[in-house]
Amino acid sequence: MEFFCYHRDRSDSVALREELLEEHWSYMDGYAAELIARGPTFAEDGETPTGSVHIVDLPDPAAARAFAFDEPNYQAGAYRDVLLRRWRNMLGRTMWDFPGGRTGGNHYFVLGLGSGQAVDLDVPPHQDELIAYGQLLSDDGATWLGTAALLRAPDPDTARAVLTPAQYADIEVHDWEFGGRR
Repeated sequence: MEFFCYHRDRSDSVALREELLEEHWSYMDGYAAELIARGPTFAEDGETPTGSVHIVDLPDPAAARAFAFDEPNYQAGAYRDVLLRRWRNMLGRTMWDFPGGRTGGNHYFVLGLGSGQAVDLDVPPHQDELIAYGQLLSDDGATWLGTAALLRAPDPDTARAVLTPAQYADIEVHDWEFGGRR
């Protein structure tokens, strides 16, 4: 089962996250085979971290909760909240398989939260710019709750356009970069 996890930082957690960086990376190294995508989000300045995105393939919701809540930054109080949802990998690949590579261009995380009638069920055109794309689902996989995408785009408005705006309660766009050890 695939799961999407977004840890949102507390506004005053930058120093704590820097202190725990090696612990975080070591923790994620333990999930290397299960990770579909990972990486930090940033404020508009492009430098201040605001969160951490992980898409992971795990056996069940209990394992996903353990992954999300045993993470060192979470345990130390660096995060203000965690969004954890089942996820459907509509591209069928990992971020490491992205043909555009890790560098070049601007990368974004787009999160559309919704309810009711599911939308954006097909992979959008220009999928060569999509790094990861999929539906957010309830634990049992039966209810659509939104869509999450990682993509390369020239600007935030172009990134936002990957989703159908009027169909979501809210759409967030965050600067994002490929995660892992530098």
